[in-house]
Amino acid sequence: MTQDTRPPLPPFTHATATQKVRMAEDGWNSRDPERVALAYTPDSRWRNRAEFPAGRDEIKVFLTRKWTRELDYRLIKELWAFADTRIAVRFAYEWRDDAGNWFRSHGNENWDFDEAGLMRLRFASINDQPIQESARKFHWPQGPRPADHPGLSDLGL
Repeated sequence: MTQDTRPPLPPFTHATATQKVRMAEDGWNSRDPERVALAYTPDSRWRNRAEFPAGRDEIKVFLTRKWTRELDYRLIKELWAFADTRIAVRFAYEWRDDAGNWFRSHGNENWDFDEAGLMRLRFASINDQPIQESARKFHWPQGPRPADHPGLSDLGL
Protein backbone atom coordinates (compact mmCIF):
# COMPACT_ATOMS: atom_id res chain seq x y z
CA MET A 1 0.00 0.00 0.00
CA THR A 2 1.28 3.44 -0.90
CA GLN A 3 -0.06 6.88 -0.06
CA ASP A 4 -1.70 6.83 -3.49
CA THR A 5 -3.23 3.34 -3.26
CA ARG A 6 -5.57 1.98 -0.60
CA PRO A 7 -6.47 -1.68 -1.11
CA PRO A 8 -8.84 -3.35 -1.27
CA LEU A 9 -9.65 -1.84 -4.63
CA PRO A 10 -12.95 -1.67 -6.47
CA PRO A 11 -14.93 -3.36 -7.80
CA PHE A 12 -15.85 -4.63 -4.33
CA THR A 13 -16.98 -8.06 -3.24
CA HIS A 14 -18.76 -8.67 0.06
CA ALA A 15 -15.43 -9.65 1.62
CA THR A 16 -13.47 -6.66 0.31
CA ALA A 17 -16.28 -4.19 1.12
CA THR A 18 -16.40 -5.56 4.68
CA GLN A 19 -12.61 -5.20 4.92
CA LYS A 20 -12.78 -1.61 3.61
CA VAL A 21 -15.43 -0.71 6.21
CA ARG A 22 -13.36 -2.15 9.06
CA MET A 23 -10.25 -0.33 7.85
CA ALA A 24 -12.22 2.94 7.82
CA GLU A 25 -13.53 2.25 11.32
CA ASP A 26 -10.02 1.54 12.63
CA GLY A 27 -8.68 4.70 11.01
CA TRP A 28 -11.39 6.91 12.50
CA ASN A 29 -10.92 5.31 15.92
CA SER A 30 -7.27 6.39 15.78
CA ARG A 31 -8.54 10.00 15.90
CA ASP A 32 -5.52 10.97 13.80
CA PRO A 33 -6.64 13.52 11.17
CA GLU A 34 -3.41 13.16 9.16
CA ARG A 35 -3.77 9.38 8.92
CA VAL A 36 -7.50 9.45 8.19
CA ALA A 37 -7.18 12.12 5.47
CA LEU A 38 -4.83 9.88 3.47
CA ALA A 39 -7.73 7.48 2.77
CA TYR A 40 -9.40 10.20 0.64
CA THR A 41 -8.50 11.59 -2.76
CA PRO A 42 -6.72 14.96 -2.68
CA ASP A 43 -9.93 16.54 -4.06
CA SER A 44 -12.41 14.41 -2.09
CA ARG A 45 -15.82 15.97 -1.46
CA TRP A 46 -17.88 15.43 1.67
CA ARG A 47 -21.24 16.24 3.14
CA ASN A 48 -21.15 15.74 6.89
CA ARG A 49 -24.30 17.05 8.53
CA ALA A 50 -24.40 20.67 7.28
CA GLU A 51 -20.68 20.92 6.48
CA PHE A 52 -19.09 20.38 3.09
CA PRO A 53 -15.32 19.85 3.42
CA ALA A 54 -13.50 19.52 0.10
CA GLY A 55 -9.96 18.18 -0.23
CA ARG A 56 -7.60 16.65 2.30
CA ASP A 57 -6.65 19.95 3.95
CA GLU A 58 -10.28 20.81 4.75
CA ILE A 59 -10.90 17.21 5.87
CA LYS A 60 -7.98 17.46 8.33
CA VAL A 61 -9.32 20.74 9.73
CA PHE A 62 -12.80 19.23 10.05
CA LEU A 63 -11.54 16.08 11.83
CA THR A 64 -9.27 18.03 14.17
CA ARG A 65 -12.21 20.20 15.23
CA LYS A 66 -14.49 17.14 15.54
CA TRP A 67 -12.19 15.18 17.83
CA THR A 68 -11.41 18.24 19.95
CA ARG A 69 -15.14 18.54 20.66
CA GLU A 70 -16.12 14.83 20.73
CA LEU A 71 -14.15 13.37 23.64
CA ASP A 72 -13.73 9.64 24.41
CA TYR A 73 -14.86 8.89 20.85
CA ARG A 74 -15.58 5.22 20.01
CA LEU A 75 -17.00 4.23 16.59
CA ILE A 76 -18.51 1.08 15.07
CA LYS A 77 -19.28 0.85 11.33
CA GLU A 78 -21.23 -1.89 9.59
CA LEU A 79 -21.54 -2.69 5.89
CA TRP A 80 -25.03 -1.98 4.58
CA ALA A 81 -24.63 -2.44 0.80
CA PHE A 82 -22.02 -2.34 -1.96
CA ALA A 83 -21.73 -2.30 -5.75
CA ASP A 84 -18.78 -1.67 -8.05
CA THR A 85 -17.04 1.46 -6.63
CA ARG A 86 -19.63 2.25 -3.95
CA ILE A 87 -20.17 1.21 -0.35
CA ALA A 88 -22.98 2.18 2.02
CA VAL A 89 -22.48 1.84 5.77
CA ARG A 90 -24.42 2.47 8.91
CA PHE A 91 -22.59 3.50 12.03
CA ALA A 92 -22.86 4.56 15.63
CA TYR A 93 -20.35 6.28 17.83
CA GLU A 94 -20.30 7.30 21.47
CA TRP A 95 -18.66 10.41 22.82
CA ARG A 96 -18.93 13.01 25.55
CA ASP A 97 -18.68 16.76 25.51
CA ASP A 98 -16.44 18.81 27.79
CA ALA A 99 -19.32 19.17 30.31
CA GLY A 100 -19.48 15.36 30.69
CA ASN A 101 -22.70 14.84 28.69
CA TRP A 102 -22.74 11.55 26.78
CA PHE A 103 -24.13 10.98 23.30
CA ARG A 104 -24.61 8.14 20.87
CA SER A 105 -24.55 9.39 17.29
CA HIS A 106 -26.24 7.20 14.67
CA GLY A 107 -25.89 7.59 10.94
CA ASN A 108 -25.45 6.39 7.40
CA GLU A 109 -22.68 7.06 4.93
CA ASN A 110 -22.49 6.63 1.17
CA TRP A 111 -18.99 6.26 -0.21
CA ASP A 112 -17.57 6.26 -3.75
CA PHE A 113 -13.98 5.20 -4.49
CA ASP A 114 -11.55 5.81 -7.33
CA GLU A 115 -9.59 3.01 -9.03
CA ALA A 116 -6.78 3.33 -6.44
CA GLY A 117 -9.17 2.64 -3.56
CA LEU A 118 -9.22 6.24 -2.31
CA MET A 119 -12.58 7.67 -1.31
CA ARG A 120 -13.61 10.51 -3.61
CA LEU A 121 -17.12 11.11 -2.24
CA ARG A 122 -18.50 10.77 1.31
CA PHE A 123 -22.07 11.71 2.19
CA ALA A 124 -23.00 11.33 5.88
CA SER A 125 -26.32 11.80 7.65
CA ILE A 126 -26.05 11.79 11.46
CA ASN A 127 -28.37 12.13 14.46
CA ASP A 128 -27.21 12.64 18.04
CA GLN A 129 -28.97 10.87 20.90
CA PRO A 130 -28.22 12.03 24.46
CA ILE A 131 -27.52 9.01 26.70
CA GLN A 132 -26.60 8.43 30.31
CA GLU A 133 -23.04 7.26 30.90
CA SER A 134 -24.52 4.01 32.26
CA ALA A 135 -26.17 3.39 28.85
CA ARG A 136 -22.84 3.29 26.99
CA LYS A 137 -22.16 0.13 24.99
CA PHE A 138 -18.73 0.89 23.50
CA HIS A 139 -16.19 -0.01 26.18
CA TRP A 140 -12.68 -0.53 24.87
CA PRO A 141 -9.41 1.39 25.25
CA GLN A 142 -8.91 4.29 22.84
CA GLY A 143 -7.98 2.98 19.40
CA PRO A 144 -9.33 0.21 17.17
CA ARG A 145 -12.30 -1.83 18.35
CA PRO A 146 -11.09 -5.24 19.56
CA ALA A 147 -11.93 -8.13 17.22
CA ASP A 148 -14.08 -9.79 19.89
CA HIS A 149 -16.16 -6.66 20.64
CA PRO A 150 -19.73 -6.95 19.32
CA GLY A 151 -20.75 -5.01 16.22
CA LEU A 152 -23.85 -2.86 15.76
CA SER A 153 -26.23 -5.71 14.93
CA ASP A 154 -24.95 -7.79 17.87
CA LEU A 155 -25.55 -4.81 20.19
CA GLY A 156 -29.09 -4.30 18.89
CA LEU A 157 -28.19 -0.94 17.39
